[in-house]
Amino acid sequence: MQIVPDILGRLPGRGIWLQANRAAMETAIKKRLFSRGAKAQVQVAEDLLEQVERLMLGRVTSLLALARKAGEAIAGYEKVKGALMTEAASVLLQASDGSERGKSKLRPPEGEHSFIGCLTANELGLAFGRDHVIHAALTAGGLTTRIVEDAARLNGLRDGKPAEMTAEKDLRNA
Repeated sequence: MQIVPDILGRLPGRGIWLQANRAAMETAIKKRLFSRGAKAQVQVAEDLLEQVERLMLGRVTSLLALARKAGEAIAGYEKVKGALMTEAASVLLQASDGSERGKSKLRPPEGEHSFIGCLTANELGLAFGRDHVIHAALTAGGLTTRIVEDAARLNGLRDGKPAEMTAEKDLRNA
């Protein structure tokens, strides 16, 4: 049996659920908890963490691209600043590798889960069809909630901190 990441929870087979954070995944791999959960010997790929992170990154960038096409996502400092000032933006996205001075000029909207900072400028650029993007914003809409939830999971996988919006059953491995 082979462990296969199923971030959407749709693959057939027995699921083993983990919290979306690096520490939980590292512990599960190190202590062979997948075999215990499956009640059988299973093979775990050496790069399982990287596979899950890559899949989550692909999901977040794809959802951002859909939001952009739907008119729910904008990029660029001036556009984002305008959306924040008119309160049209519900989530601020800033590249993790952007300059701190430039990023400090924009404040996220009021409320919980209104900031995403786990994507690089190149990753944000990929979602917006550009080389790189430092500042972006999401308006309230159907995709925004999913983007925020998946970005929180990606953040947990990247820096080892528990994701803010982690559900009990985030990652499914069949």
